[in-house]
Amino acid sequence: MIRSSILSLFLLNITLIVQGQYNPLWIPDTLAGTNFDLTIKDTLAQVVTNGQQTITGGINGKFWGPTLIFNKGETVHMNVHNQLNEATTIHWHGMHLPAVMDGGPHQIIPPGTVWQPYWEVTNSAATYWYHPHLHEMTMDHITKGIGGLIIVRDDEEAALALPRTYGVDDIPLVLTDRDFITGNQFNPVPYGDSALVNMTLRPQHTVPAQMIRFRLLNAAIERSFNLGFSDNRTFYVIASDGGLLDAPVALNRYLLHAGERVEIMVDFSGQQGSSFDFRAFNASLQPFIPGGENFPNGPFANALGHIDFNLVHFNVAAATANPITAVPTTLVTNVFPLEAEADFTRIITISDSTGVPGTTGPNAFILGHAIFDIDNVNHEVPLNNTEIWELRSTSGFGHPFHIHDVEFKILSVNGAAPTAEQSGWKDVVFVPRNQTVRFIARFDDYADAEHPFMYHCHISLHEDEGMMGQFIVTDNSSSVSELPTADFVVYPNPASNRISVKFTGNAIQAYYVKIVNAAGKVVMMLPRPQLNNGIDVSMLAPGLYNFVLTEEGTKRIVTRSFIVE
Repeated sequence: MIRSSILSLFLLNITLIVQGQYNPLWIPDTLAGTNFDLTIKDTLAQVVTNGQQTITGGINGKFWGPTLIFNKGETVHMNVHNQLNEATTIHWHGMHLPAVMDGGPHQIIPPGTVWQPYWEVTNSAATYWYHPHLHEMTMDHITKGIGGLIIVRDDEEAALALPRTYGVDDIPLVLTDRDFITGNQFNPVPYGDSALVNMTLRPQHTVPAQMIRFRLLNAAIERSFNLGFSDNRTFYVIASDGGLLDAPVALNRYLLHAGERVEIMVDFSGQQGSSFDFRAFNASLQPFIPGGENFPNGPFANALGHIDFNLVHFNVAAATANPITAVPTTLVTNVFPLEAEADFTRIITISDSTGVPGTTGPNAFILGHAIFDIDNVNHEVPLNNTEIWELRSTSGFGHPFHIHDVEFKILSVNGAAPTAEQSGWKDVVFVPRNQTVRFIARFDDYADAEHPFMYHCHISLHEDEGMMGQFIVTDNSSSVSELPTADFVVYPNPASNRISVKFTGNAIQAYYVKIVNAAGKVVMMLPRPQLNNGIDVSMLAPGLYNFVLTEEGTKRIVTRSFIVE
């Protein structure tokens, strides 16, 4: 019955497209600066034009979240408020930052709690994103629509003649799909029957007749998108996951996998009054590539499997004043680590899970011949290592592999050099079935023996089923202090708006602070807090609280009580 109703919805969508009944493409709002307030909550959105609203999850809104704009070299501070009725996390995908700020499965934000990570932006100009990463719940939370884009700007990118007027000639396109059930509600499954772009069904958008920059993110649970235009026009790839390429690459197809980003430029000069479609040419995909399968029945059946389908209908209007009309011939000069510089080659196996204890059945896949164990650190990477990671697949299916902490350079795919468009900085790489991919990366900071970084398949279903591992970056040159625990007081006490910490005795650093109310609930989480600036507690209700401090070196825990008036 459900699949029958979904097929009817899909056919209705096709009919409406033929009739030209499109919806305006929603462009996410932007937030810029160094301090960001993000509130995650359950809400409602009119995703389907007619009928009931859909229960969604949003960040500062009804569905999806604002695009955050960072400047390289600045330090950004986040206030992440979890107003869901369940725990979640927020991972800053592609950001180079300390593990304790990374937002992986270990940095769980309980409901009603504020998490306050911060970090210096060292990433190059590119398109990144943020999304939930709670183990075994990632697919559910991403299906709700929780997430958002990040744009990093830097001086090198600013010096180039590139489109950068957000929403006009610099347009974000978040590609995904959803399965709708009775009452227009989402069904959390690997493949949806309806494509969405920027969380809009059947979108259309008007672009000026000039060079347009599209920032593309594959935010789907599983599906890959073989991207191109209805007239097979050439476009120019200018950036991959982690930054600009050395030079643009001319293509008419780009296969974008889950979690990947790519920036392209498309020339619409002189085409005012025309229209065209941005499409997924997925009928040409092999069945071992996500979205290339065609299952008539079962949990993976979907109306978009192994077919070509439209993503966005574009109309071309008059050019803006002072438009960009050409693609630069060169972009930046990337300096990648050399294979000869590698200190170590680390082998990661990718395989099917048949016969492995703890796996969930024949559709599950694993890394390192084992299902993910959150209490087990799979690898220790020495600080300042330059490493080759060799991903050896015996799986019958292709997997987009993502690593936290670093951007990397692909060395080879099954012995062949990467294509030009895949030769820049990456944090997601597609590993085809029964093939080996090698990449190189530097692990030159953010050592932390307490909190690990993750690596995993970016198909959320596979990740939730245990296709994930973790590593810590170790600094053997550092020693753990054995000094007695320093004493400290929290003042003023009672407090109304802000509290400070005064240390007596030995100087220590705070690795983590949690503020816990009288009922034992964590209400604030502060990784490596900058205590010299004090802590804003104006959001807390009056009452008794515990200030729980974990020391940086020894990881000893010290608790002090204070009152909020």
